[in-house]
Amino acid sequence: MNSSLLSGLNPEQRQAVTLPHQSALILAGAGSGKTRVLTTRIAYLISTGAVSPHGILAVTFTNKAAKEMVTRLSAMLPINTRGMWIGTFHGLCNRMLRAHYREANLPQAFQILDSGDQLSAIKRLMKAMNVDDEKFPPRDVQNFISSSKEQGLRAHEVEAYDPFTRRKVEVFAEYDAQCQREGVVDFSELLLRCYELLSRNASIREHYQERFKHILVDEFQDTNKLQYQWLKLLAGVGEKRPLPNPLPLEAPLSNSLPQAGERTNVKGNLQFLGEGANAAPAALFAVGDDDQSIYAFRGANVGNMQALTRDFHVENVIKLEQNYRSHGNILEAANVLISNNRNRLGKNLWTSENGGEPLRVYEAPTDVEEAGFIVGEIQQLKSEGINLKEIALLYRSNAQSRVLEHALVSAGLSYRVYGGLRFFERQEIKHALAYLRLMENTDDDNALLRIINFPTRGIGARSIEQLQESAKINTTTLWDTAARAGGKVSAFVALIESLRGATRELPLPEIMDHVLHHSGLIAHYQNETGAKKREAEERLENLNELINAATLFVHENEDDSLTAFLTHASLEAGEHQAGDQDDALHLMTVHAAKGLEFHTVFITGLEEGLFPHQNSQNVDGGLDEERRLMYVAITRARRRLYLSFAQSRMLHGQVSYGRASSFLRELPDNLLHWLSPRMAQRSPFASPFTPQRNAPVAAPIQRSASTSSWRTGQRVLHQKFGEGVITGVEGSGADARVQVNFRKAGVKWLALEYAKLTAP
Repeated sequence: MNSSLLSGLNPEQRQAVTLPHQSALILAGAGSGKTRVLTTRIAYLISTGAVSPHGILAVTFTNKAAKEMVTRLSAMLPINTRGMWIGTFHGLCNRMLRAHYREANLPQAFQILDSGDQLSAIKRLMKAMNVDDEKFPPRDVQNFISSSKEQGLRAHEVEAYDPFTRRKVEVFAEYDAQCQREGVVDFSELLLRCYELLSRNASIREHYQERFKHILVDEFQDTNKLQYQWLKLLAGVGEKRPLPNPLPLEAPLSNSLPQAGERTNVKGNLQFLGEGANAAPAALFAVGDDDQSIYAFRGANVGNMQALTRDFHVENVIKLEQNYRSHGNILEAANVLISNNRNRLGKNLWTSENGGEPLRVYEAPTDVEEAGFIVGEIQQLKSEGINLKEIALLYRSNAQSRVLEHALVSAGLSYRVYGGLRFFERQEIKHALAYLRLMENTDDDNALLRIINFPTRGIGARSIEQLQESAKINTTTLWDTAARAGGKVSAFVALIESLRGATRELPLPEIMDHVLHHSGLIAHYQNETGAKKREAEERLENLNELINAATLFVHENEDDSLTAFLTHASLEAGEHQAGDQDDALHLMTVHAAKGLEFHTVFITGLEEGLFPHQNSQNVDGGLDEERRLMYVAITRARRRLYLSFAQSRMLHGQVSYGRASSFLRELPDNLLHWLSPRMAQRSPFASPFTPQRNAPVAAPIQRSASTSSWRTGQRVLHQKFGEGVITGVEGSGADARVQVNFRKAGVKWLALEYAKLTAP
């Protein structure tokens, strides 16, 4: 069995898979087969008897990745993978909290707030606390709470140096109290509550430490501070305490605890060892790529990779550098670019394939002409037999997509914007789930407020406000207050109670069908007319799909309860569900492209201030992260890569003049093929828009009729930007332009032919 598992692995992959019981960092470059290595490592450990399937904890960042891992593992070994602990950080923490809800001080049927529900809860709370939502935007407060939790901090632990922060801390504290009263948790709370559970309860912590002797983590570079601390806690790293006595198998901690030291057979002849308390400490097998760490804005800490080597005494840093995705020229460009970053662990991608085509670069006068060029190239690719779904258009900012979309529509090219509304985030689905949530947990105020008057049942805003005021005064939930009310509110309570009673013994799909029809949701959308009719038909299709989702859930999960399905819906809400049925182009930000690959990739808008983004200049390490983002973009391409930029671009309602991205100047000239007509006869960076490599940004003045009257240091006036000082002059004739540092608008590059500058 082992020989078949290891066949086809390259030497570095084989070394990683067959490591003895020790912590390791696998530095896996783009397209180097990291998922295969991670899954094969699990299969190898099980097949050699080093550990049972129940002694492994595997952590991924998406449910899709977790499902792919389980599917591959099932194909490799004749074992039942259903009970294995493979999932996302949030999913695994939810599983632990469900098993130990009493110790975690949670109700058994606690519900999970997705990002939208969390924001609604914060808005409701801020209104009750009379917090000015202009001074304290609810989304900013939401980010403050989530980022604090991701640092492992409760409200009383956040340092508030000023009245502004103190007010946010007050909202944070009251928000936590509100969630506790209602029996709900948000995504950040799942991990923090689980970390606190393990920290404060030695018996539970020791149980899981004894059980999980092999912890495997995918995309380790994307872990935040709290996730890393959770992993250390589970592995027992940093704890100064004697090893606990083995737990007797006949006396587990509680009925909900899995058994320590389980013995399982594969084909009846493999015994699993090493899960008792006296065995070696847990080994952390971390797979990641510091060159693809692009989520600092979400709290990801690339420094965790360096910390791992220190905290876990890692002796093996194995580099997976052979790329199975891209041609050589694409990889060489990526290697040269990322080599400019500081503090890298260091690796160089290579491929056994040939160099392939050079990178195609296009300079357009305007963003509209850039989009037109891209459309022309796509049409040519289609004629060559390349499917649209094999082509991606990447951009740094969502604001860039408008011009591209307009050009595609005009050309009749099908496309989809990757990252649109997910299934479980659609309005009608959230309405349906709110009914189910309230049936499952009547203390869920957020669910009650969403549906108390939807479909419309004559309960006005004033009645709802009175309910909230009464609940606040009496320190009760809205449900308890509504149960004592009369009239239409009382009828709503009776409806929910009726739904609960009628569905108590029904299977999950029938519960779904009953609620959709008897809540009035189906009738509401069926009765829509006029302009809303087509939209209503789509919503009805989605509601029918919800029943299909419930049916599939029952077939795929042992726990097919309503609580389990609602948990599944909340965890899935944060992930994109792509459909590849139609042959359509992919439009997306570079962030959204991570983990994907395409035959042809267009990286658009490569202008200084746009990519790299101007905000990176104000953040320590910001330019390095932007360069990692560019590295990710380049390595999405398998065969053909286009790099394009424009001399002028409409952004935020204004025409902006810029210069080529510094990332273009970092790429080797011999790998670039310039497609711009006016660049064909000269060195690529000799244009006035793109300075020569290693030349100063402001080139020496070239006197001509259009530039002779302008000099560095001269004060000028611009009709829109006001007064400024010239800091650079370059080009001549129609190509002449100046760099001006405006008092209010900052530094701008202006084409003299259009700028209409005057002397004050």
